[in-house]
Amino acid sequence: MASKEFLLLAFLFVLHGATTNVHGGNIIDRCWRRQPNWAANRQRLAVCSVGFAGKMRQNRGPGVIAYMVTDPGDDPVRPRPGTLRYGATVLAGKVWITFQRGMHIRLAQPLFVKSFTAIDGRGADVHIAGGAGIMLYQVNNVIIQGLHIHDCRSQSAGQVVVPGGAVQLAGGMDGDAIRLVSSTKVWIDHNTLSRCEDGLLDVTVGSTDVTVSNNWFFNHDKVMLLGHDDGHAADRRMRVTVAFNRFGPNVNQRMPRIRHGYAHVVNNLYDGWGHYAIGGSMGPSVKSQGNMFVASGPDNKKVTRRMPAGGKDWDWASIGDSFQNGAFFKQTGSRVRPNYNKHQAFVAASANEVRSLTKDAGALSCSAGSAC
Repeated sequence: MASKEFLLLAFLFVLHGATTNVHGGNIIDRCWRRQPNWAANRQRLAVCSVGFAGKMRQNRGPGVIAYMVTDPGDDPVRPRPGTLRYGATVLAGKVWITFQRGMHIRLAQPLFVKSFTAIDGRGADVHIAGGAGIMLYQVNNVIIQGLHIHDCRSQSAGQVVVPGGAVQLAGGMDGDAIRLVSSTKVWIDHNTLSRCEDGLLDVTVGSTDVTVSNNWFFNHDKVMLLGHDDGHAADRRMRVTVAFNRFGPNVNQRMPRIRHGYAHVVNNLYDGWGHYAIGGSMGPSVKSQGNMFVASGPDNKKVTRRMPAGGKDWDWASIGDSFQNGAFFKQTGSRVRPNYNKHQAFVAASANEVRSLTKDAGALSCSAGSAC
């Protein structure tokens, strides 16, 4: 018969595994990563999102077209079947995109993704790099998961196909990895983003109901912008959840920078920053909850920056955050709840669990037939 000590150790091991399971410790990952058949049931991912994007149920079902990228080439005007642009922009209907193998895709012009599209890089080492980035323009119900996006550069204006099949002249992007313009219900999950010319992720011009989760942002200056500019009042309705991400090393600012709207920043790991971690202007509301902030030096310990330096009536709250190496958060105003509905709500974990919850942030290395 097993000793009492052995039974106790076994119980503690099971209990520990239930909260920090090797196949995903946070609520999103626990939903699908434990499934050995995840590759045969990819659409399960659509019910695993939380936060303001809610569940992505409109991206699943028998009417969704399964499309596989087999060709890493890119023609921005006449995309060939088999390329990413053909599936993400041209192919009609709801589409779930996967990749036949690992590949490096250099986009000649921004990739305009249409509504009801999931780009699922799980199981392949997919890099979008060295060219343009991804544009979500006036679309909804989009999932971007499992990609390496890096070294994006600004492009000269050129002809590009857009959703619906029209070809139009597109002004060159500034070198963003992913940009949202007037788009809603978007989930950005488990991507690795770095070293782009401008921002890694911009949520602008009235975009809202966005969840940014499980991503790894590193080696970059201006990481994440929420809100177009100070004069764009429509961004007051913007709501973004930033959860389970890893920021750093070698990041400077905008993690995120918010204008006008609301951000729930929860259970993220901040591995140092240069200028500031969380900033804003035009009176945005911020609920920082259960994050771990690790200051990287004696001259950059302050987590927050308000632009201008006033903003005394702004509602910026820190709840249960962990501050290391002298990091500190200047709170103002009151605590504003995200007011999630039942499809968006989730329980924030303790800041002490953040390293475990974010240890697999970024694009995952998965193999079909085994838990991811």
